[in-house]
Amino acid sequence: MKIIQNIVPVIKLYNALKHLAPFKNEITRAREAADFEREREFILKATSTWGKQLLKIYGIDLVVTGRENLPDKGPVVFAANHQGYADIPVTCAALDKFQFGYLAKSDLENLPFYGWWMKHIRSVFIKRDDIRASLQAIDEGIDLVEKGFSLLVFPEGTRSKGGPVAEFKKGSLRLATKPGVPVIPITIKGTHRAFEDHGYIKSGARVDLFIHPAIETKGMDKAAAGLLLVEIEKIVSGSLS
Repeated sequence: MKIIQNIVPVIKLYNALKHLAPFKNEITRAREAADFEREREFILKATSTWGKQLLKIYGIDLVVTGRENLPDKGPVVFAANHQGYADIPVTCAALDKFQFGYLAKSDLENLPFYGWWMKHIRSVFIKRDDIRASLQAIDEGIDLVEKGFSLLVFPEGTRSKGGPVAEFKKGSLRLATKPGVPVIPITIKGTHRAFEDHGYIKSGARVDLFIHPAIETKGMDKAAAGLLLVEIEKIVSGSLS
């Protein structure tokens, strides 16, 4: 990473937190009252506002295809490839129909300010090298989905940085198959141009995001659930060619 070139972009990144602040108290009040519908409403307002503002700050040209494939309501589980750090603001900006948090690696929980916000929007943090902790995180995510919260998972588990899609890891789609909610495959193409290609945050990247038709999991038997990950990996990688 090139430290000097990143100073100004990182300052802009943290300044963008002000776009989240107006929603903080509403989210907290709704959560304390167990008013999950209102909580989801203000999480959505916070993340979509923040994501769109970051795209504007960094001049990211986002083109979204397949908005008509979003269902009328959640919860759903999004399954996306993971090209770069910009995937998070890009998905926040593009998937602005209903609330979602992330199934994210535990390292992100420790980021100053942003780690707290990731948790506040009902993200779940997973320690991939700790099997017991990983299973607990998946169970936590299932509980959230059963309460009506949507989640987005990156089944590769790491950034491809513009390379081929890595094999999707087993277990992550239990978030959908256990509670029986739809999985929506998402293909992200171009976010690596915003940081990973250069080692610093670069403005002007073109990013394409494809929303594929939802796959129903309600009533799915164990054999079909076992094949689901492979099917979704093929769908997601197919739009990168």
